[in-house]
Amino acid sequence: MKAGIHPDYQQTTIRCICGAVYPTGSTKKDIRVEVCAKCHPFFTGKQKMVDTGGRVSRFNKKFGLGK
Repeated sequence: MKAGIHPDYQQTTIRCICGAVYPTGSTKKDIRVEVCAKCHPFFTGKQKMVDTGGRVSRFNKKFGLGK
């Protein structure tokens, strides 16, 4: 590998909004995510609506489902 062209690889933590913390290595300092393996519906079997920018509320309003 050439010297001086690669970003610094450092120890970092990935934090989820559910409270899970994963130590790992990355070129970024701290990483925050909305969904991880502990709270993702595929792994937990529970349905969770993730509202990204009001998409779910706009859909419910458009089709009259939120009443």
